[in-house]
Amino acid sequence: MRRLINRAREDLSVIVARDPSIRTRAEALLHPALPALWSHRLAHVLYTRGHRQLARILAYLARATTGGIEIHPGATLGRRVFIDHGAAVVIGETAEVGDDVTIFHQVTLGAVGWWRDGRREPGARRHPVVGDRVVLGTNAIVLGPVTIGDDALIGAGSLVLGDVPPGARVTAPAAEVVQRLSAADRAEADQLLRALATSGCW
Repeated sequence: MRRLINRAREDLSVIVARDPSIRTRAEALLHPALPALWSHRLAHVLYTRGHRQLARILAYLARATTGGIEIHPGATLGRRVFIDHGAAVVIGETAEVGDDVTIFHQVTLGAVGWWRDGRREPGARRHPVVGDRVVLGTNAIVLGPVTIGDDALIGAGSLVLGDVPPGARVTAPAAEVVQRLSAADRAEADQLLRALATSGCW
C-alpha cells in the first residue's frame, strides 16, 4: 500500500512539474492522463496474473473516459511517465516505456501490421522499447520492435521505423513557408501570360 501511495504522489508531482497549467497536486488530480496511467497500472497487474478479460475491460473504460488514451494492459510503463494532453495516444501490447518519459498527444507506439507480425515467433516483441528520459513529440509514430535509446528526442510528426541511439534527435521535415504573390504581382503575371498567349509563343 505504501508503494502505491508513493507512486501516486510521484505521478501528481510529475504533472505539476511538467505541465505549466497545473500548479498544485489537487489540480493534477483532474489531469486527463492520470486516470489512464492509474487504470493501466491496475490493468497490467490483472493482465500479468492471467485476468486478461478483466484487464481489457478496464483498459477499454479508461480509453473511453480519457479522450482516447489507449494503453494495452500488456504494455510496461516505468515510473514518472507523463502523458501531456493525452488525446489519441496508443501504446501496444509488447511496448516498454522507461522512467521519466514524456509523451505528447497523438503518439503511437505500435506494431508494423498483422501481415508482418503474423510471421514472427510466438511471444516475439512487436512494439517499441523506449528508454529513460525520452521525449516523444506530438504525432510521433514509432513502429515495430525498435529501441529508442535513453535521453533521445523524437520530434513532432516523426515516423520512426528503426533504432534510435541514446541522446539522438529525430526530427520530421519542417513546413516550408511559401510567399503569396501580391495583387500587383498577380496582375503583372496575368498580363504576361495573356501577352504570351496572343503572340503565338505559348
